[in-house]
Formats: sequence, C-alpha cells, structure tokens
Amino acid sequence: MQLPEDFLRYTREMMGDERFDAYLRSFTEEVPVSIRLNPLKLGTGSSGRHQTQGQPWRVVDGEPVPWCNEGYYLPRRPQFTMDPLLHAGCYYVQEAASMFVTHILRQLFTEEIVNSKSVNSKSVNSKLLDLCAAPGGKSTAAIAAMPPGTTLYSNEPIRQRASILLENITKWGYPGCTVTNSYPKDYRASKLLFDVILCDVPCSGEGMFRRDPATIGEWSLQQVEKCWRLQRDIVSDAWACLKPGGVLIYSTCTFNTKENEENVRWMLTEFGDAEIVPIAIEPQWHIIGSLLEGFTEPVYRFIPGITRSEGLFICALRKRGVGSEQKPASRRAKSQSAPNILLPPAMEAAERCEISYQQAIAYLRGEALQLPPDVPRGPVAVAFQGHTLGTVKNIGSRANNQYPKEWRIKTTHVPQDYEPVLIKESL
Repeated sequence: MQLPEDFLRYTREMMGDERFDAYLRSFTEEVPVSIRLNPLKLGTGSSGRHQTQGQPWRVVDGEPVPWCNEGYYLPRRPQFTMDPLLHAGCYYVQEAASMFVTHILRQLFTEEIVNSKSVNSKSVNSKLLDLCAAPGGKSTAAIAAMPPGTTLYSNEPIRQRASILLENITKWGYPGCTVTNSYPKDYRASKLLFDVILCDVPCSGEGMFRRDPATIGEWSLQQVEKCWRLQRDIVSDAWACLKPGGVLIYSTCTFNTKENEENVRWMLTEFGDAEIVPIAIEPQWHIIGSLLEGFTEPVYRFIPGITRSEGLFICALRKRGVGSEQKPASRRAKSQSAPNILLPPAMEAAERCEISYQQAIAYLRGEALQLPPDVPRGPVAVAFQGHTLGTVKNIGSRANNQYPKEWRIKTTHVPQDYEPVLIKESL
C-alpha cells in the first residue's frame, strides 16, 4: 500500500520515529473488528452482562473495549448483513476509538461539570445535538451514555447520508430522538440551544487509511487546507448553539495538527469563553496526548499500532458560564430556519409473531412470509429471538412485507445456518 509522500513526511515528523514506525507496522496487521451493544434492547444485569427478558446475552468470543461499557472486540469479521439482530438494532458495528465518546459523556455527567449544576444519572431534559451525525455511530453511542430523559437531535446535512442516519436511529429505538437534514448555519439561525454538542467534523481522513484504502487516493495537502477551514466554520455555528456551561466534543478521524490541535487552539482564542475539559484515561489504553509543540492541553489521540483502534482525535470543550433554561426560538426563526426534520417510517402492530432465521432473512430481503394459521389477520410485528424487525400485513394466505424498500438487504446468498454474534444463555 503506497501512502502519499507528503503525508509520510509530515506525519513521521509529527509522531516521531518510534510511534510512526508502529503506525506503519499496523498496515501488516488485522484491522480490529468491534461492536457496541444497545442497552435499551439488551439491558444490563448486575454482573455487567447484557440481559433481556431475564436472560443474559453474551457476545460470542467477545473481548471488552476498555473505554466503553457496551463495546466488544470480535476475533473475526462475521457476515453482519446476514444477522437479523443487527437489523433489529441490538448492536452497532463501530470502530473502537469512536466509542470513546461514551467514556467522555459518562465522566462529564459523573463529575457534574455540564451546565455548572448538579448532573447525574437521574437528570432529565438534557438536550444533545450531533451536528455531523451520519451514519449514526456516535449518536447511538451518545444517547445510550446520557441520562434518561435526554433529547437527541441527530443531524446530517447531506440528504442521502441523512436517510442512512434515519434508518440507524430508528432501528436503535431510543425515545426522544429527532433526525434532521440541515446545515450547521440552520441550527445557528434556529436559536435552539443544547447542553452537549458533538462535532465529528468532515476531515481529510488520514486515520482511515488502513481500514478504507480508497481514502488514500482522495487525500492531498490541498484537502487538508480545505478541511481545517471548513471545520472552523462548523464549530463556530455549533458554539453559538451551546448553552453556557455546556460541552462541545470535537473529533476528527485524521492525524495532522492543522485539523486537530491547531483548530482547538484557535477555538480557545476565538471564542474567549471556551476551556478544555480533562478526561481521565488509563495508561494501558495507550491513548496519546497533544503532538503539537508548545500545546499541552488535554486532547486524546488514537493511533493504529499503538492503540487497538483506527485513527481518532477528540477533545471536550466547555463554554464557561452558568447554565440556564433554553429559551424558545422566535416565531420568525422557527418559520424560516427550523431544522428540516425527517420522519421514520410507521411500523406499528398490536400482534407479534416470532419467526425463524430463514424467515427473518427473507423478510429483510422484502419477501412475503407465510405465518402460522393462528396468527390474526392485519398488521403483525415479526420478531427474531424476541426482537422486532418490522411489520407485515397478514392476509391469511400470505403476509405482505412492509419493511422499507431502502432498508432491504440485496444479497442473493442466504446461509443455511445462523452464525450468531450474540447468544442468549440460560440463567
């Protein structure tokens, strides 16, 4: 794999020989595969194992991701597309470093630093915005880590990507989630205010070179310059939407300091009321701090070959001031600049029917089903291992598929046996 010479030159200088050589060796290693479980659908037992309906669920051969309660590494990459529990929203396939947002949020709320007031697991009415959210990994991670009663606005400016985001948020199944298709400037104009804002900004993608080699061909020094300027525009709009006492979590999946430390340093100078929030980490996680000479603020870098992950830069900044209740947007602002809300498909049914693995795959492909004769006619929710996949309209001779067309899997090969990622054990 040939990496760009400009990238090799400045990244070696930035990381130093030892770290950079470890990074290069990572290209000869297997890329880690990791998933994050959905505690709403699986629950959590007192032992820490995830449970549903009184039965514990176990990740097959899973190894915990140390900075995320719900995260697990897998020994190999299974056929995720052919697992109905993925489509039911029981877990999300996510790169391990991106799960670090759950560690940040849980620590912030435990230490009661959000909004400069008492914030704990019983807090309600917190408002969370994920400004650049597609495909939904950080949104689903964040809402699971926030206190009950949190309202999530999950936003994606690009319409096609917003449709994918809507699918993943809908399947995740948390109440109080709204998916929007708006630009950051639209949120700024709406006058909406938030307690926490996630800014996982578009970047030059250097941290994805190993996982997605196609990103190598898209990289250039000109792209780096374009990205850091765009990132500052996005963060400026986001900062205007942040309540006093609120926290903005800034992240990229790239290495260079222009898009990372230099942007954070700019925020501290530009906004005046911004301060970086330190996050406690463990030495054995091998997370790296600042790589910008003279900049020693607490920021966090994940480097392949050093941390068990792909590349990520992340930090948390608090807006100084006392938190206050959100004021409603003006009528004019609402009518002209309210975020464009996307609505999930309606999939409701009073009756519920458990189906087999082969039936589940057929359903996910958009095929009609044959249900047992005692199943009532009309709308029926179909479920696999206790988890709802969607609905059918049972007319007796067959059950017509109502799974959204854009969600259907397109594979023609259907395995004869189910290869589980999660298994439910007897107590």
